[in-house]
Amino acid sequence: MAHVGFLYPGYSAEDDYPVFEELLGGDVRLHLVHTLMREDAHRVDALLDVGGSDVLGEGARELRARGVDAAVWACTSGSFVFGWEGARAQADAVGDEAGAPSSSTSFAFVNALTTLGIGRVAIAASYPEDVAERFVEFLGAAGIEVVAWAGRGIVTAAEVGTLEAGDVLDWVAAGDHPEAEAVLVPDTALHSAAILDTLEERLGKTVLTANQVSVWEGLRLAGAAAPRDGLGTLFRAGAGTAAAAER
Repeated sequence: MAHVGFLYPGYSAEDDYPVFEELLGGDVRLHLVHTLMREDAHRVDALLDVGGSDVLGEGARELRARGVDAAVWACTSGSFVFGWEGARAQADAVGDEAGAPSSSTSFAFVNALTTLGIGRVAIAASYPEDVAERFVEFLGAAGIEVVAWAGRGIVTAAEVGTLEAGDVLDWVAAGDHPEAEAVLVPDTALHSAAILDTLEERLGKTVLTANQVSVWEGLRLAGAAAPRDGLGTLFRAGAGTAAAAER
């Protein structure tokens, strides 16, 4: 059985992870450790604090105690705000403390897109626009073209976690663009586990959500990313050639 650990900031859509575990079947165990969120705000200074080494180090050491096979910092904004090199150093530090291969949600998006051979995307972000723009810049550093993006302007993760499935479907569909090969939804505070196939049916293309790519990345690092149904195009593809995207 593969044991994958996740550092999850605060409380908002943490109940997505038991849903993923159930849908994945009986050969995977997902371990969630909640990390400190001193201020729940999609604001650059607050996000830099959320992803600070003191906060993540404490959580990663708990994952080490649980003996996980891989560790993922399950926060998109709390990783990409550090820039490409800063996010890489952040993920590496998590791995050092956890004693396991490591990554973050931001890199999970890049690795997922590489696996699927996708280079042009649209972004439906829940964040304020100044934060969403930093995700655009992060993807650009990986050579990914963003053909359209918009921030919904939601300041707190707690509010994002209250969005209903119907609202999410309409909002993500509105964020699509004809030239985009996929739509990215970068916020682990958003519930998505139960609607991944529905999202793709609605848009007629690949949709990647933050909790989805986080779980996939953890399984990939743990060597357990065999193709699986019911969780969107990404999981049907399995691990593919994602290793080529690692930096």
